[in-house]
Amino acid sequence: MRARSLVVIAALSVFALSACGSRVNDSGTPSGSPTQGGGVNTASDTGVTANDIKIGVIVGLTSPLGPETFSGSLYGAKAYFDALNAAGGVNGRKVTVVQCDDHGSGPDNSACVRKLVDDEKVFALAGVSAFDYAGAPYLNSKGVPDVGGQPTSNAYDQYPHLYSIYGSYYPRDGKRAGYDGKLYAGTENYRWLKDNLSTRVAGVVYYNVAPSQRYAQSVADGLRHEGYTVVEKEINYFAPNFDAAVLDMKARGADVIFDAMEDNGNLSLCKSMQAQGLTVKAKVTTSQGWTDTFGKTFADTPGCRNTTYAISTTRNYNDTNYPAVARFRADMAKYQPAREGKLSIWTLEGYASALWLTDAMKSCDADLTRVCVEKYLNRPQDYNGDDLLTARNFTKLATPPDSDTNCINVAKWEDSAGGGKGGWATRVTDMNTNCFTVPNLPYPAE
Repeated sequence: MRARSLVVIAALSVFALSACGSRVNDSGTPSGSPTQGGGVNTASDTGVTANDIKIGVIVGLTSPLGPETFSGSLYGAKAYFDALNAAGGVNGRKVTVVQCDDHGSGPDNSACVRKLVDDEKVFALAGVSAFDYAGAPYLNSKGVPDVGGQPTSNAYDQYPHLYSIYGSYYPRDGKRAGYDGKLYAGTENYRWLKDNLSTRVAGVVYYNVAPSQRYAQSVADGLRHEGYTVVEKEINYFAPNFDAAVLDMKARGADVIFDAMEDNGNLSLCKSMQAQGLTVKAKVTTSQGWTDTFGKTFADTPGCRNTTYAISTTRNYNDTNYPAVARFRADMAKYQPAREGKLSIWTLEGYASALWLTDAMKSCDADLTRVCVEKYLNRPQDYNGDDLLTARNFTKLATPPDSDTNCINVAKWEDSAGGGKGGWATRVTDMNTNCFTVPNLPYPAE
């Protein structure tokens, strides 16, 4: 189980009535209902009534990086909860989703957290993707669990009430992120590419800004550990010269390209690769780039587009031969039809986030409390989200392991996929058997 996903941070989830003795509120709804386990629902915790559970979602719908960059998880979570409510809810309680747009801003994120915690009094959060999770310390101080969020900042590696979609073995003691300010990542991505595509010389392109530099350094270190020759190319964010970087990588025989940049930088890089005649075996994007809209965004760079690979620890949302993926697609089509053609791995992970929180809530039966939910989350058993995710948990380790066995899913963009519309085609037999025992390499959290 990997400690966290390496994500580029550049610029960067039926009501039975009691036969007798139920009290009824002013609206005529029963205030106590028998549950699947035989108990009677009560207002058992903040954000929980006999008939309702209030769940918050924070995303950046109006982020400066665009409306799609930090919003996909919201639509997945909402589709799951809508389907859940249609099937009867959680032990007789329906889920009410309260969303907040933090605009990709730290101060607005803090305002969202306080709105959801203090004003809306939500029980928990799900489907969060916050670019700057400035409100995390306050959320954590109030003991509100955030389940299955996207770790686009270090908050999920630091606070005990925050649970990343990728699982974690970090101490998460509220002090420094990771182990004394160091995070760890395996080299499984690079080994897969080496073993399956025979890549040997890797270009790593990044901006001269700290988050991009840190990510790029961790990639370069992992590549070198796997025996690659690495060509590192720093791009001036304010005066980029991609052609010079591309020409140097071409001259030095780069056959795989990694980057630590957002979509605009990626597109500029691909245009330069096309113009300068740099062809590679693989151009590797992060899971954040695994989207339906990838083909349209890179329409003018066919060579780069059709050599792009994405690597994740989640099922490909196009693989409907897996029942849980088929349910996801059906729920999205029914409850979020406007997202057709705009799906992403983050959308599926938002759906899995809501599923994870729901499974934890169902384990509590009538006595739904945050303590009960977190007991479920912190149990030593692995969780796989009904086979949407590779196995993961939140068992804390006192020290980082020297090595770990990590399983990954790999997909490649193909113009011929999706009935000729283009799409992501899975390139491994099964992510649960595509596993590698690799070293854990440190990199700085800040």
